Amino acid sequence: MSSRRNVLKSLSALPLVGGLLGTGASTATAAEHAAAGVAGRNFFKELGLRTFINAAGTYTSMTGSLMHDEVLSAITYGATEYVNLDELQDKVGERIAELLDCEYATVSSGAFGAMTIGLAGIMCGMDEEKVAQLPDTTGLKDEVIIQKSHEVGYAHALINTGAKIVWVETARDLENAINEKTAMLWFLNSRTDDGEIKYDEFIALGKKHGIPTFIDCAADVPPVENLFKFTRMGFDLVAFSGGKGLRGPQSAGLPLGNRKYIEAARLHTPPRGTTIGRGMKVNKEEVLGMMVALELYLARDHDEEWKLWEDQINLISESALSVDGVETEIHVPPYANHVPSLRIRWDENKINMTAEDVRNKLRDGHPSIETVGNREEVRITTWMMDPGQERIVAKRIKEVLANA
Repeated sequence: MSSRRNVLKSLSALPLVGGLLGTGASTATAAEHAAAGVAGRNFFKELGLRTFINAAGTYTSMTGSLMHDEVLSAITYGATEYVNLDELQDKVGERIAELLDCEYATVSSGAFGAMTIGLAGIMCGMDEEKVAQLPDTTGLKDEVIIQKSHEVGYAHALINTGAKIVWVETARDLENAINEKTAMLWFLNSRTDDGEIKYDEFIALGKKHGIPTFIDCAADVPPVENLFKFTRMGFDLVAFSGGKGLRGPQSAGLPLGNRKYIEAARLHTPPRGTTIGRGMKVNKEEVLGMMVALELYLARDHDEEWKLWEDQINLISESALSVDGVETEIHVPPYANHVPSLRIRWDENKINMTAEDVRNKLRDGHPSIETVGNREEVRITTWMMDPGQERIVAKRIKEVLANA
């Protein structure tokens, strides 16, 4: 943790140092001054904010994940030099495509941003007049077909282009909905089991009618295989969040797949200014950080990491079960957030607290612990914890339940 803090301290002061020293200053000197300038400051404490142990998962409201030191070092390095943004995206895109054995990739502003620019690239191609025209879709294919069972608020990323959503339930519905205005078919991986149309049939329908297919896999790492699975399966575009399981910058994402669509998507992103994607800026620091995060993730011992998570979940489960009236269930969600997870329930005749009461007690205690759940249960994951924090969580949950 001390290393992570030192890197963040260096990064936070770099803009000020650049202004004081001028562009001719050496990067080493700039970094030294940056580190000295903010040494010892606890920014969250200054702002009156409580930090917490993340026993919930990679929620945006909880600021996603923590980046590894190597990622923070890449971000700091990126802050010390100027570089052409398009050239950087070109080179990093090629590097990511090499790592993931796909045609091409880029770094976007999250999976949400990947959805917007991906669809925009499909709608406009390489025609810069059409690029500048959006969200006016006059003369463009502007309908996206989605299964009703895959309906989530994130489809708004597609509407941002000016496109319209067409909802269907069956393969026959989908084929009947296809017309000269159909731009894309969109699939939500986390709702795979809910939809009648599965991967193979969905891809086949797209290919049959010459319509590109896009799958949203924002929270679907791990398993590592998913980074390769969907492009090989035949989806034209695949989107992942960068700041969840990959532990890259929280504001970054990864669109992968068909080169022509990703190159077209790039026309909607900075440094170009007259586009719907201008506000979806990804800076050089995030681009480098995302590349390094991906390299680290692919090099990780995933079996060893999984065993660690299982051991941590078992420890918390056993601690909770030591309280009379408590029941636990260890499970692994089949798709999004595919990690060992824990559900804790209890007999309220024996433990006079609601699930919300328990979550609040954990949040308000020392240290603060964030969990999720519903009216009946508290839900916990450990994959976003620092090693050792699982023991603190196990102890606190037992204390809260036993003292109810």
